[in-house]
Amino acid sequence: MLLHLLYISVGGFFGSITRYWLANELNKHITGTWLANISGAILLALVFRLYQTDIITEAVWLIVGVGFSGAYTTFSTFGKETFTLILEKQYMNAIVYVVSSFLLSMILVAFIIIW
Repeated sequence: MLLHLLYISVGGFFGSITRYWLANELNKHITGTWLANISGAILLALVFRLYQTDIITEAVWLIVGVGFSGAYTTFSTFGKETFTLILEKQYMNAIVYVVSSFLLSMILVAFIIIW
């Protein structure tokens, strides 16, 4: 159990650093959160599929799937940015942001898991 927590911590360390780097590269723009959430969903689906089919070990699943993906994706930032768009009366941007984030993630995850 302690080793599992270590694996998750290592993955989370690198996931959070990668997320921070992405936000800075895109000047903390909403695009960074969108890219992190979409690419994080794809990564999580791929790693889950590989773990489910015994191609990767539990350690890799914990490091990459649970730790890295968990820290890399940013639901809290997604919520804040959506609310900010609403407060700024950018209703169409808020709708496009929410719908495209959800649908694109779901479609890509379904494709990866089913494929």
